[in-house]
Amino acid sequence: MNDARTRIPSKAQAIETEVRRRIVEREWRQGQRIPDEADLAVEFDAARSTVNKALQRLADEGLLDRRRRAGTRVAVDPVRKATFAISIVREQVEQAGMAYSHRVVAQRRTPVPEDIAARLGIAPGTPLIHMRALHYGDGRPFQLEDRWLNPEAVRGLERADFWQLNANEWLVRNTPYLRAEMSFSAENASRRDARLLQTQVGQALLVLHRSTWNDLGPVTSVRVAYPPGHVVTTQRAIE
Repeated sequence: MNDARTRIPSKAQAIETEVRRRIVEREWRQGQRIPDEADLAVEFDAARSTVNKALQRLADEGLLDRRRRAGTRVAVDPVRKATFAISIVREQVEQAGMAYSHRVVAQRRTPVPEDIAARLGIAPGTPLIHMRALHYGDGRPFQLEDRWLNPEAVRGLERADFWQLNANEWLVRNTPYLRAEMSFSAENASRRDARLLQTQVGQALLVLHRSTWNDLGPVTSVRVAYPPGHVVTTQRAIE
């Protein structure tokens, strides 16, 4: 086998996994200096060379920034920091001066279809959580989301009550992501779209497809359909 991961000791793999977890779950934040190799060797009961191998792999992946005599820090990712931020729908509605509410139309665990599997890079038929929900502003449809969630990549998902707190807000606040893909398109409203968004079948809708991944794999893929007349704005935060 040629995978470099198979050529490093299992102890180094365990250290790599734990350090990555601390980064993904923001125990160690971007720009923060992490403990020295000697301290990590004591913590993990490993040789310093083993710790070095684990940290170097994470540096090669871009998660760590290692500089001689300056220590090792969690990398500051300029690409991620300068891209589209996932908005919390409730805040959008309230900022527009409307009262927010949401309704879960359906939620169940079911095999993922081929098109969503291809989008996420997983095998068709993998069991995921499929849900549809409506967000309202002053009682009128604000957006319709059709979402697939991967329980293997979302810690705490089994405790989340999406009938009370919408999935969009819960994910933004609880599940950091490392990569996202988005596309916008115009689509004609299906019968389901028209019924839920209170519009006509065949009406042109603005549709967003967004998928996110973290270190554990694909987090979610969501289709967001907006009613006619909706305007989407974005901003880029450069820190």
